[in-house]
Amino acid sequence: VKRATASSGQSVAEQETRTAMNIFRFCGDMLHLTSIMLLVFKLHRSKSCVGVSCRMQEMYALVFIFRYLDLLWSFISVYNTVMKITYITTTCYLIYLMRYKTPVCQTYERSTDSFQYEIYLLGPCVLLGLICAEEYTIPDILWSSSIWLESVSIIPQLVLLQQIREVENLTSDFVGCMGAYRAFYILNWIYRYFAEDYVNIVGWIGGLVQTGLYCDFFYYYAKSKWYGSKLVLPVAS
Repeated sequence: VKRATASSGQSVAEQETRTAMNIFRFCGDMLHLTSIMLLVFKLHRSKSCVGVSCRMQEMYALVFIFRYLDLLWSFISVYNTVMKITYITTTCYLIYLMRYKTPVCQTYERSTDSFQYEIYLLGPCVLLGLICAEEYTIPDILWSSSIWLESVSIIPQLVLLQQIREVENLTSDFVGCMGAYRAFYILNWIYRYFAEDYVNIVGWIGGLVQTGLYCDFFYYYAKSKWYGSKLVLPVAS
């Protein structure tokens, strides 16, 4: 089995970025974009960010900035560049809405959205990124760190939802799309393994961890959709 770096001299980060498009990756990208657009729509329509974790968005902003640093020196395709810029700008825009834009920011409950990722997650993820980097260059270390950071970025949102328990439809759809996006990326990796002999252990483990964190939520989300009821999470034991 070929390593992701192969003989081309490219790092894992470069090959991950330059990989050919397939239907699973495209569906994953569209689901990710849909989740962001759902959240933007919710905030603009309801003028409220109750039930939405700004701290999760802050983590994703770091993920995208770390991962897409190559925008400064590399051009892959119009699609690639547009998607990267869209992810960064829309995520920063969501943070702006929740932190500073009235009346949305007036509904943001900082005491409830209180998971301290900068203490519990950021340092360990950067350390793992340093340990697992294919090459000890800043872009590769940041790319590797972004994989680990994204794998746990949903935690502030899940902690917040567990506290409020009753979840609005658009909020649950947003989280559902985020989970589905990762599921399609797992299918993308499976396809690439058989089609290209592609191996990326760090990405695989990070993706599996992230998808695993969604499993409990997905069960209750699917159940609520099946019965046409509002999503209500159980009391944490």
